[in-house]
Amino acid sequence: MAKRTRKPKPPTGGGGMMKQIQQLQEQLLAAQDALAEETIMATAGGGVVKATVTGDQQVESIEIDPAVLEENDVEMLQDLILSAVNSALEQSRELAAERLGPLTGGLPF
Repeated sequence: MAKRTRKPKPPTGGGGMMKQIQQLQEQLLAAQDALAEETIMATAGGGVVKATVTGDQQVESIEIDPAVLEENDVEMLQDLILSAVNSALEQSRELAAERLGPLTGGLPF
């Protein structure tokens, strides 16, 4: 009985693609690390409340002008805090999209 031999498959070039994916992954991680080091500050109420967040959406600090406490208006203070934090987070997301967008090709991150 005659032996059948398999023809070798031609190379597909997958090694180059894997290398590109690994490089992209390294670039993405480096960009994410850089974002974590950046901070964004937003204010509300004319600057009486300041919220600072990092580029990776971590709230770093909230500052409240003591003068606003004299008014004893808890609801207003809560609204100012929410406004400042939400604004800072939105700016942080925009920064992340700006920095990571070219690397992700528009994919959500």
